[in-house]
Amino acid sequence: MNNEQRKILIEQLDRKIGKLPVLQEFESLSRGWIYTIRTALHMSLNQLAKRMKKSRSTVQGYEAREVERTITLHSLMETAEALDCHFVYGLVPKNGTLNNTIEKRALQLAKEIVARSSQSMMLEDQVNSSERLQNAIKVRAEQIKNELPKYLWD
Repeated sequence: MNNEQRKILIEQLDRKIGKLPVLQEFESLSRGWIYTIRTALHMSLNQLAKRMKKSRSTVQGYEAREVERTITLHSLMETAEALDCHFVYGLVPKNGTLNNTIEKRALQLAKEIVARSSQSMMLEDQVNSSERLQNAIKVRAEQIKNELPKYLWD
């Protein structure tokens, strides 16, 4: 995948992710989704097990593993279907968008690179002004962001 295709993919993903911020604010349910929805529907464990063509103990295990966060995605999808629900799964960047994540890392990396070269210059009695260093960081971060080099995540 070339850089242009990667940028298009990032933009497309950011548009999709942009619809999910409300999920970031949602607190997890102490008893889990399966138990909470099942009991809200006034459905017994036996009834859900029957709908899933599973044993009662299997479904009870799903509920326990969901709370423990060890349940499989497949089990959640299967249970959601039996509860007449959609299963939603996604990863939402902590910085809001993938582009923001890239910008943050590019800036961090640019600061490291400029600091190293600035240190070398200081050893040679060639000191740069703070303004010039900030500009160098900004330019380097933009270059890193545009190139998306493999070393970005090292």
